Amino acid sequence: MTEQKKLSIISMSGDFDKVIAVFTLASGAAAVGYDVNIFFTFWGLNSIKKKTGRCFIGSGFLARFFNFLLGGRRSLPLSRLNFGGLSPLLMTKMMKGKNVATLEELFDASKALGVNFYACEMAMHVLGLERGDFIAEVKDVLGVATFLELSKGGQTLFI
Repeated sequence: MTEQKKLSIISMSGDFDKVIAVFTLASGAAAVGYDVNIFFTFWGLNSIKKKTGRCFIGSGFLARFFNFLLGGRRSLPLSRLNFGGLSPLLMTKMMKGKNVATLEELFDASKALGVNFYACEMAMHVLGLERGDFIAEVKDVLGVATFLELSKGGQTLFI
């Protein structure tokens, strides 16, 4: 009997380059037969918001302002040398020039390959977000204990 290979990723960062790492690992593992789970928490939630740019979402003034500053997948900063938001655009151009999958392509591949997306219940509560603020592919909203149970028996990475 062959054991199912499993990879679970905790995506906490909202940095462009780290989110690329999340979706590169997720899509690559799924492509070679791994069962892949991603648990998006705090800044990682920006990767799975319906609205991919800056917008006022969330309940309450502070949450709405904070979520505006954080933005969505298309407004993620580079972790170093961001240059006022210009670097992610330059990095995407460089990736295309080298025939390397871009963030959007990796994101789409992860969805198409059946990667399981989960949103962190506690982080959503703190940031004033609701299930409807996220893409339809989010399989469930979970607490940490439930995600750890899903991850059991596989490798877990924190990015």
